Amino acid sequence: MLKNIIEKINELLKTGGQVFVAIDGDAAAGKSTLGGELAAHFNCPLIQMDDFFLPPALRTPARMAEAGGNVDYERFKKEVLEPLLDGQPFSFRPFDCKVMDFVDEKSYKPSSLTIIEGAYSLHPSLNEAYSFKIFMQIDKEEQKKRILTRNGEEMLEKFLNIWIPMEKRYHEAFNVRQMCDVVI
Repeated sequence: MLKNIIEKINELLKTGGQVFVAIDGDAAAGKSTLGGELAAHFNCPLIQMDDFFLPPALRTPARMAEAGGNVDYERFKKEVLEPLLDGQPFSFRPFDCKVMDFVDEKSYKPSSLTIIEGAYSLHPSLNEAYSFKIFMQIDKEEQKKRILTRNGEEMLEKFLNIWIPMEKRYHEAFNVRQMCDVVI
């Protein structure tokens, strides 16, 4: 599958314009791994949606009730997507959920290819910018195993009871899987 994705991206790059690839899907399905492999293969920027989770000050009941509302898609659009579309350098301060605060700024230069990976990367306010859309899914039992290994027992409960249901609601509300060019 990786070979087919690389071939498709190469085809898109031959058209001459900027290419933006989004990788969305289930928690622990391998979005970060695939994004990292593609960024390394093409030597291009990789932007992670985890850097745009909503800070506590913006987590109102209304916002959290919104499908896809727990990501700061407005900030992502303003600080990343708009400069990318204009071919301009950009920077942003990631929001780090471990410390619940913004951390040191990351800076990027325009590139012919940019990979955006993570849950909510195909939010409706963002998805029209992408040249190629990938959805990654995973079996529920394998998902639990990966989350337990990666994040531990306490975080597994949060994933199962909070974050996975929020992701599923977002996927269903916006037909995220169906809008993608490739489903893995």
